[in-house]
Amino acid sequence: MTALQRLQIDGVAAPLVFRRSARARRVSLRLDADGGAVIVVLPRRARLEDGIGLARAHAGWIDAQLRALPPRVPFADGAVLPVLGRPRTVRHDPAAPRGVREDGDVLRVGGPAERVPARLLVWMKRTAGAAIEERIAVQAERLGRRPVRIVLRDTRSRWGSCSAAGTLSFSWRLVLAPPVVLDYVVAHEMAHLAVRGHGPEFWRLAGDLAGDLAAGRAWLRRHGRELFRYG
Repeated sequence: MTALQRLQIDGVAAPLVFRRSARARRVSLRLDADGGAVIVVLPRRARLEDGIGLARAHAGWIDAQLRALPPRVPFADGAVLPVLGRPRTVRHDPAAPRGVREDGDVLRVGGPAERVPARLLVWMKRTAGAAIEERIAVQAERLGRRPVRIVLRDTRSRWGSCSAAGTLSFSWRLVLAPPVVLDYVVAHEMAHLAVRGHGPEFWRLAGDLAGDLAAGRAWLRRHGRELFRYG
């Protein structure tokens, strides 16, 4: 079940999204991945009013969490985008060829202004795909295994996944993180091609592939939500 309501906090409407979970033992609150809403998780038999009451009781916490979010950065002229740890400034030039061209630390986008967001998104996905495939090629040589397929998505719950059939899926938003983060996520999913669980053997293998798991994992814990503020 997903239901949407709004909680008024100091005159500002905070969106609440209610979700039922068979595994939940109590009502709980958390921010959505992009910070656009507060997720209220309800046990199977809990009332909607229980969730609303908890949200009201923690209105101060919700307000603090929403205020702490970094500002959104649209894909538009003048935006500064951290592509693989390197800030790039978007410059729209309607007279330039359509598409995105790298010019040092500038991303020059040609064509009509209304097409800038879509063209930047295509470029981001293409850049993410190339960076991921480059790492997979290197790690596949060491692992002796290759994925059946590589897929880019805009997931909210996980940065990468490995299916039982050997398909690796990644969030294209990883291109907005430093390279060490991409190293970690790719190694994590590549290691799952050989080891399904998260036991000592898995982490040893992932560490062999990535070199430094701790740095990438720590960065995502601290800054992962910020990646959803772009675009």
